[in-house]
Amino acid sequence: MAKLMTISAFDTNPRRPGIGVGQNHRPLGGRRKRIMDVTVASIALVLAAPIMLVVALLILATDGGPAIFSHTRVGFNGRRFACYKFRTMVANSQQVLADYLASNPEAAKEWEQNLKFKNDPRVTFLGHILRKSSLDELPQLINVLRGDMSCVGPRPVVPDELQRYGACAIDYLRTRPGLTGAWQVTGRDAIDYPSRVSLDSRYVRNWSIWADVVILVRTVFAVMRFDHAS
Repeated sequence: MAKLMTISAFDTNPRRPGIGVGQNHRPLGGRRKRIMDVTVASIALVLAAPIMLVVALLILATDGGPAIFSHTRVGFNGRRFACYKFRTMVANSQQVLADYLASNPEAAKEWEQNLKFKNDPRVTFLGHILRKSSLDELPQLINVLRGDMSCVGPRPVVPDELQRYGACAIDYLRTRPGLTGAWQVTGRDAIDYPSRVSLDSRYVRNWSIWADVVILVRTVFAVMRFDHAS
């Protein structure tokens, strides 16, 4: 994979449609991919609505905080958007993270390498269950319908994280990030960060509508394997 480099343009105004590394007029897949996204997301949202209601009530009952968590992610052409998930962490997660990194050098090294932990101290008991089952990502169906995301695509990343994609950032910016993708059906936590970036880049460069169909089918089986969930 190409040597990682810093792209300072990622720190520009979040309302701008692009970030200075090239402008694409239409996301990868164009109209065909968008029609499939809207169709799949609409059906999935209707079917998942009762489950989503139960999950929201459980979060409110066990933790008392808001059920939905939103975080800024980078989308097509560098456009930033609020990515929705069910909240799986404690309400003061930023403070918990800072204290944990300050007192645990090994954890700080793991965070620097992967931007995540295998055993995250911020995640609640219910949050672990939601993550293992991938139920925490169901609100992203709304992002798909809004056009922020696609059903299949690269893993959505925060602005600072995209800098680590180096030359592969150009591939990421060609498409909408995905609710699922090659990274999810290949193992998620079982692969390291550079391999994850490579998978995303390869997906974009070799995209076809049938590849999306295959990934969607494989996702159904992947979420049943808790050892492959985040």
